[in-house]
Amino acid sequence: MIKIEKINELCRGKFLTLKEVFFNYKGKKRRWEVCTSMDSVAILIYDRDLESVVLVKQFRLPVFLKNRDGYTYELCAGLCDKDKCSIEIAREEVLEECGYDVESERIKKITSTWASVGTNAANQTVYYVEVTQNDKVHDGGGIDDEDIEIVEIKKDNVEKFIFDENKVITPGAKFALMWWLHYKKGEK
Repeated sequence: MIKIEKINELCRGKFLTLKEVFFNYKGKKRRWEVCTSMDSVAILIYDRDLESVVLVKQFRLPVFLKNRDGYTYELCAGLCDKDKCSIEIAREEVLEECGYDVESERIKKITSTWASVGTNAANQTVYYVEVTQNDKVHDGGGIDDEDIEIVEIKKDNVEKFIFDENKVITPGAKFALMWWLHYKKGEK
């Protein structure tokens, strides 16, 4: 049985809150630091005309502090910070970050997963959408100062890309790409 005894808010930012939690677990008093954050969506995009999966590359400061490069390859993604359903947020992110305007009905759920379970336990819903160049309405790149670069990986290079240890590829992107290899690559 778990009994929460006390929660202290240590710091609050725009997107994260750091808390110190005192609790009793199996008769033992414990303390844990928890960083609360919003849930998110992530979308694996496959462009049938280009025969490529579409990812984004962007600078991430925490990665830079560890590897002095900071660039990561990720799924198109966004926080669930609006009063909309997650599929509508996914649709907006596909448009903002990658420039494809697709109907919500075309976006299919792959799964949802928990990330950073030892620190913040954020839930991410992972989607998949197939697009064509007819869906492309602008170059993408995100909004404000997101500075997102679109990366197209040819379907025959996906497996090699997943295991390229010279690139920082997020676990969600690796999972979605493995899913794509297993379920979608062979489809016409």
